Amino acid sequence: MVVATSSQCYIYNVKNWNTPMIFDLKEGSVTLIIQSERHFLLVDNTSVYVYTYEGRMVCSPKFPGMRTDILNEQTVSLSDDTIAIRDKTDEKVIHMFELSTGKPLGDGKPYIHKIEVMEVYLDQCGTATERRLAIVDKNRDLYLTQVRVYGKDRKTVKLSTMINSLLWNDETNMLAALSEGKLLVWFYPNASSVDKDLISRTTYERETNEFGKSPQLLSFLGKQISVRRAEGSILTTSVSPYPSILHNCVTLGRWDDAVRLCRFVKEESLWACLAAMAAYGKQLGTAEVAYAAIDEADKVQFIQSIKEIPSKEARNAEMALFCGQSSDAEGILLQASLIFRAIMLNIELCNWDRALELAVKHKTNVDTVLAHRMKYLENFDKKETNKRFIQYSEGVDIDWEKIQAKMELEFKNERERPVASSGATARVK
Repeated sequence: MVVATSSQCYIYNVKNWNTPMIFDLKEGSVTLIIQSERHFLLVDNTSVYVYTYEGRMVCSPKFPGMRTDILNEQTVSLSDDTIAIRDKTDEKVIHMFELSTGKPLGDGKPYIHKIEVMEVYLDQCGTATERRLAIVDKNRDLYLTQVRVYGKDRKTVKLSTMINSLLWNDETNMLAALSEGKLLVWFYPNASSVDKDLISRTTYERETNEFGKSPQLLSFLGKQISVRRAEGSILTTSVSPYPSILHNCVTLGRWDDAVRLCRFVKEESLWACLAAMAAYGKQLGTAEVAYAAIDEADKVQFIQSIKEIPSKEARNAEMALFCGQSSDAEGILLQASLIFRAIMLNIELCNWDRALELAVKHKTNVDTVLAHRMKYLENFDKKETNKRFIQYSEGVDIDWEKIQAKMELEFKNERERPVASSGATARVK
C-alpha cells in the first residue's frame, strides 16, 4: 500500500504494517497514485515520478506542454515497463515512455489517434515487446494498439463500441468492459491482431441488469470482477477460470497441457483462444488441432500446407502472413537470406514496387518479377504505366520456361538448406 502525506510517502508491506518505507516528497501536494506490480507512479503539481517499492526513483517522464494538474487515472496508465500519458493540449496524442529511462519509446514520436482520446489502459502481463494499449476515444469506441513498434506501422484494431468502463485483468491479459447494459470479457484480446474471425468467439458476454444504471468496474482480479453501482454498493461476479489457466499454460510453453485442458473443458471459446495463441506463437501442430476443433477447415488446410515447407524461417514467415503481419513475414525471410521467397511473397501480395526493389537490390530474379507483373496486367487487360517497370523491361526477354526452371532451382536450393530443429509442430496427445 502507498500513502502520501503533505511531505512524505509511506510504502507499506501488507505482511508487515509496522515498518513502512518512508521517503520525502519533492513537492508536497500529490494528486494521483497509480500502482503496477513492481512500480508506482506519483503525480504532483509539477511532475510525474515513478518509484520502486523500495523507495528508489526510477524516472520522471516529461513532454512539451505537460500539465500534471489535470492528470487522472483515466489519462495515465502504468505497467512494469511502460508509461502512457494522454496529452491535454492535443487530446488525440498519447505519449508513451520507457519506464527504465523515462525516455519516449521507439523513434520518440507519440501515438496519434484519429479523434480525441478519453481513457488509456496498458495491459499488465507478458513481455515488454508484446505490450498493448487499450484506448477509449470520444465516441466511446474501444481500440487496441501495439506499444512497441520497430520499423513498421503500428497496428490498431477496433474491439467494441459504447464503452462505459474498462479494466485489464491483474494476472493475465484478459480485458473486461461494460457496454450498453452488458459485461464483455475478451479472454484473448490479441486475437484481434492474429485472426479477426476469432474476436467474437473469444469474447464472453452477459446482461448486467442487476448492476443498475451507470455502473463502474472496480477491479478484475483472477476470475472475480467487482462492480460499483451508482448508489455506491459493490457487487461481484465471476468468469470462467479456464481462460486464465490456458494463459498460464501458454506462457510456460506447455502446449500439450493447453490442448488437454481444451479437450477436457469442451468449450468453443477456449479452443478459439488456443487457436489464436498457437498461431501467434507459431505452434503449427497446436494451431491445426485448435482450428479443427472449431471447424475452420480452410485454415487447417492452410496450416497443413505451411507444415510442408522445409525451412523453419519460411514457415515462420507464412505464419506471420497468416496473422496479417506481412512486413514481419518479409523481415523474417530477409534476415534468413531467403531473398527469392521474399520476392515471391511481395508478388503474391501484389506489392509490385517492393518486389522489384528487392530483385534489383539483390540482383536476382528481376525477370521473374517482370514476367509476373506482365501476366497480372494481361489478366486485367491493362497496359504498363509504372515507369520503373517500363525502364527495367527494356532489353529483358521474358521466357517463361527459363523463369519456371529458375524458380524450381530456387525452391530446390531452399529444400537443401541445412534444417535446424524447429519445433514448428507441437506434439499433441
